[in-house]
Amino acid sequence: MTKRRDFFKYTAAAAVVGSIHALPKIVFSDEMPLTLGMASYTLRKFSLPDCLKMTARLGLNKIAFKSFHLPLESSRDEILAAVKMVKEAGLDLYGAGVIYMQNEKQVDQAFAYCQAAGVQVMIGVPNHELLDLVEEKAKSFDLIVAIHNHGPGDALYPSPESVYRLIEHRDRRLGLCLDVGHTQRIQLDPAVEFEKYHDRIYDLHIKDVSESSPAGNTVEIGRGVIDIPKLIRVLIKYHYQGIVSLEYEKDEDDPLPGAAESIGYLRGVLRNM
Repeated sequence: MTKRRDFFKYTAAAAVVGSIHALPKIVFSDEMPLTLGMASYTLRKFSLPDCLKMTARLGLNKIAFKSFHLPLESSRDEILAAVKMVKEAGLDLYGAGVIYMQNEKQVDQAFAYCQAAGVQVMIGVPNHELLDLVEEKAKSFDLIVAIHNHGPGDALYPSPESVYRLIEHRDRRLGLCLDVGHTQRIQLDPAVEFEKYHDRIYDLHIKDVSESSPAGNTVEIGRGVIDIPKLIRVLIKYHYQGIVSLEYEKDEDDPLPGAAESIGYLRGVLRNM
């Protein structure tokens, strides 16, 4: 995990990355039926200033921070300083995560962090035995907790169904972050899964994968096996109001070309709906 001292060192003296300046800022009319955003895990190798610049250059204005860009142990003042940077970049910090919660102290920390940052959604992975506490905190803080599925090999939440069955009778602030790539890797159709659980899906990580198996890896959207147009049609059909956040896990040292291709593909699909 990124250490606080490293985070603020990089923030104060961020290197200028050549690829950031190689791509002109993309300007779009956002009169579209879905809102695209950035899951900052995509840009995990980059400082906070560069992460914000790259997100803006992709024509996105919604971002959810992974702890690489705002460490969970940050003080309130440090969080507020980072939030100010986001606003000055013309972006909206709508979410935080994925945040893992394995004990009560981590639950307390996660909710205090999200409250200080002013986010609307926590993308989280709480241990099952902590769900009562998470539900209580979600009500107290009036915060949406979108539990993230992680596909094959995940003992807690491998599938959307594994999340839904544990939260369907709980407070409606508890829901899902549907990761479409991990869903496909467990040999489930993300569009079908969205239809099943749409009433409790509050965030969505969009990506494409090379195959429908645990061996599937992230590829540029449109080059993999996920039926993206089908998924988009279903999101529109059910009037999905959350953010469709790009989580491009490939090319961590140079993600901008693949991220731009992926966002361009999504924009093209949306314009033809």
